[in-house]
Amino acid sequence: MFRRREPVPFAFVAEADRFRSNVTPPPRESLSLPQIAARSLVGLTVVAGLVGSLLFGMPALQPYQAPEKGQHPQAAEGR
Repeated sequence: MFRRREPVPFAFVAEADRFRSNVTPPPRESLSLPQIAARSLVGLTVVAGLVGSLLFGMPALQPYQAPEKGQHPQAAEGR
């Protein structure tokens, strides 16, 4: 492969890292009390769902343990 000896035709691309915009974003609106309450309620619901699924899912992740010899199933007691 040969190298080009002419300069880069798009010099503005090389200067793009030095460019700073003079456009300012609009000011943020402050949240009202109902909006804060709604967002915190949604967050609390998501966290409660994750904790609940973890609590209900933990027994399914435990390895199976067969009952010991002294234990009998409850269905066999009525016979």
